[in-house]
Amino acid sequence: MEVIIQPDQDAVARLASQIIAKDLRANAHLVLGLATGRTMEALYQSLVGKCKTDKLDFSLCTTFNLDEYVGLAAEDAHSYHSYMCKHLFKHVNIDMRNTHLPNGLATDLDAECVNYENLIKKFGGIDLQLLGIGKAGHIGFNEPLSALLSRTRVKALTPTTLSQNATLFDSQTEVPRRAITMGVGTILDARKCLLLATGIDKAEIIAKAVEGPITSMISATALQLHRKCTVVVDEAAASKLQAADYYRWIFNNEPEWEEFR
Repeated sequence: MEVIIQPDQDAVARLASQIIAKDLRANAHLVLGLATGRTMEALYQSLVGKCKTDKLDFSLCTTFNLDEYVGLAAEDAHSYHSYMCKHLFKHVNIDMRNTHLPNGLATDLDAECVNYENLIKKFGGIDLQLLGIGKAGHIGFNEPLSALLSRTRVKALTPTTLSQNATLFDSQTEVPRRAITMGVGTILDARKCLLLATGIDKAEIIAKAVEGPITSMISATALQLHRKCTVVVDEAAASKLQAADYYRWIFNNEPEWEEFR
């Protein structure tokens, strides 16, 4: 795991967009795993800017989102499908036939989960998986006690997650209680992972995820096992990291990050 500390949220978004853009330019057929949430909005805005001004080409890439609410239609304003269209898909030259999210209205949810796993395999697996982190330490909707080898499945959401997501709905009672999510094992199968976190409210959980023991109670700790995981945080989110100075030294001195400095 590599940790990069940036001054603020905008700098986190710029760096993350540079990393994604580099991989997309190197491989036009990149299979990109996508995430939603407030942290991602600045990143997607930066990628849209690169598409418009730097001719970043999304036309041949394929995307798979981490999750979707059970019970919401794709066209529902609160669905993650709508989120992706609003913040990214409608503003770049992506082929919508190559964008994939779980179907939260599937008649057979278990079959939908299996089909989603198989579809990822059909495309050769995910090259770069984008991740946020919830206050409960979850990646995707892998809530506490999610098995570290879990696959795409339906998960009941914790009160912490429901409360955190309620700001995106008219009231907490409207937040769906379940979601389809890639499993921890599915995420770990990605060739590269890129986790973003900003703000002081993420400082404690980032410290646990990066420097704490690996535990199913905090699914993000499983990323410590990943062969190529980069965590990009702002100063606020990094404020409780014990080895912050070491992480800064690596970013400022290691050759692999020279083009991003």
